[in-house]
Amino acid sequence: MEEREEEEMSFLDHLEELRWRIMRTAIAIAVGAIVIFIMKDFVFDTIIFGPRRLDFASFQAWCSISEWIGLGDKLCVKEIKYEVISTTMLGQFTAHLVVSIVGGIIFAFPYMFYEFWSFIKPGLKTTEKNSVRGISFFTSFLFFSGIVFGYYVIVPLSLQFLGSYQVGDVVSRISVMSYMKTIVSIVLAAGIIFQLPILVYFLAKIGLVSSMMLKKYRKHALVGVLVLAAVITPPDITSQILVSLPVLLLYEISILIARRIEKSRAD
Repeated sequence: MEEREEEEMSFLDHLEELRWRIMRTAIAIAVGAIVIFIMKDFVFDTIIFGPRRLDFASFQAWCSISEWIGLGDKLCVKEIKYEVISTTMLGQFTAHLVVSIVGGIIFAFPYMFYEFWSFIKPGLKTTEKNSVRGISFFTSFLFFSGIVFGYYVIVPLSLQFLGSYQVGDVVSRISVMSYMKTIVSIVLAAGIIFQLPILVYFLAKIGLVSSMMLKKYRKHALVGVLVLAAVITPPDITSQILVSLPVLLLYEISILIARRIEKSRAD
């Protein structure tokens, strides 16, 4: 009965359903944004400004690795050479708003995907629904894995390089909006890039990509990943390798996913 009702839904009914799902998603984002807005001190002092403190977890880890591999304190961060300032009257308040909204989107991402998936799921066949069981979990897991990777690996590397880069006797005093936008753009980009296996899964399902195609263009993908790493990280080889490795690993996982889909289709 329910399937029949779904089949008989008119175009306007679908639009109405989509409208309500968008509204619920917007409410979820707003709730997350309000919570983050209220927790201003913790969000900024611990999360946003965390990568510019010497006791940041990534800096401590680099120092431990440096000692472990026999480099002494060469990889230890001993000084933060840049200042974060506000150059406009609305600078800090605007940064607070933007961080709250972006944080709300990150906070509500699992629910956002759930609403999106619930909207398109009724149009799938039973076998298709079974083949993508758990998609919400894996999508959210990859997204938050990318967020964590971006925050703890790419962000501190980028801030240290860009903030410490000096031309002549110019002192780096970075506006709070510029600082915040750097963190937000890197973190969100990492979360999106980590969706690569999910994207390949659906493209392989509809026959647009195959494991042979992905293998054939592996070298091209390597160049693309290195270019991407060069864009979102400081221009040093260590940072680019650290960023490229997990993306290349995701690419190899995508090949395995495409191969598995082809095998199940043949069976």
